[in-house]
Amino acid sequence: MRIALFTETFLPKVDGVVRTLCHLLDHLAARGHESLLFAPAGGPTRYAATSVVGLRGARLPAYRELQLVPPWVRLEDRLLAFDPELVHVLNPIALGLAGLRTARRLDIPVIASFHTDLPAYLVQYGFGWLQRPTWWYLRQLHDRAALNLCPSTMTLAQLESRGFRNLALWARGVDTEAFSPSHRAAVWRERLSGGCPAAPILLYVGRLAAEKRVSWLRPLLEAVPGARLAIVGDGPMAPALRSALCGLPAVFLGFLQGPELAAAYASADVFVFPSASETFGNVALEAAASGLPTVATRSGGLVDIVEDGITGRLVAPDDLGAFVAAVRFLVEDPAEARRMGRAARRRALRCSWTTILDGLLQHYSDCVQQREKISRWCQGGFVRRRS
Repeated sequence: MRIALFTETFLPKVDGVVRTLCHLLDHLAARGHESLLFAPAGGPTRYAATSVVGLRGARLPAYRELQLVPPWVRLEDRLLAFDPELVHVLNPIALGLAGLRTARRLDIPVIASFHTDLPAYLVQYGFGWLQRPTWWYLRQLHDRAALNLCPSTMTLAQLESRGFRNLALWARGVDTEAFSPSHRAAVWRERLSGGCPAAPILLYVGRLAAEKRVSWLRPLLEAVPGARLAIVGDGPMAPALRSALCGLPAVFLGFLQGPELAAAYASADVFVFPSASETFGNVALEAAASGLPTVATRSGGLVDIVEDGITGRLVAPDDLGAFVAAVRFLVEDPAEARRMGRAARRRALRCSWTTILDGLLQHYSDCVQQREKISRWCQGGFVRRRS
């Protein structure tokens, strides 16, 4: 197949959308499909076997890492030259709208995938009054697609309740060789704990931003005596979080990837993730593959990853006290934490990227075949309809 993809964010920015997209591009190359990616400028011109068309945009004042390409950018000539059988629009907002419009003008079938709970982010940044119009706008975008893919069962149910149509599940996978308990190392326990490797080590991995609710990390650490907290990631709240945790046993490791990230996961004891706005939660699955129990909120995609009482603990989305109590329980009962960690690893072994992405390719194939059937029917006695 020939697939054109549109994304609102790409390398060098790294987040859940970008990581998923990179796995997808690797898989397309491995399966012999041709692909072209439209993305904000500033990243690589090629990834795996995919050429990348970088487009200039404007950076958001409150979110400098995000560059929005305007929806009126002209893409028709590039798309016609590539001649795709299918367009996949990831997390459409602005550039995604341009992709949707252009594909419809050219009568190319479109699949859209929902990745980020943007309305929930607006609440975290003090713009809750924009939630309703934002949901309306997102629904208008996704209504233009033949199929809308959701990363988790809870997200699918949420979108269905808000009037989104043509929904299907596209979960996420994990590399269980790259992320494995076998990467546990004494030198990394020393590093994560700030020189106290025998202490219980709590680990947070993710963007340091309001929507991840990292403000819970200080009261958590204060309420679990003897524990050490290792924080992997960066973001706009990093300076404030450093200040808030000053004097407490917390270590900031910045952004890690590859073997270093795998070693950090495997060398900790409990993964803590207070976010309540995850449509999936890639880091929770990486922690599970690394043999860690996870304490998280009962929200979004985390419900599909963490089995309460089996592979970790889930608490009500806004109950900080319950979150702290669940972490303290695992710290005080390390045998139970290890048992949950082993169960988490067994669950992660069922979530290979190969299986997940082959399922996506089947969605691609079904969508293309459906459009071909419609075209043949139209050509049988009618002028081919433009969407």
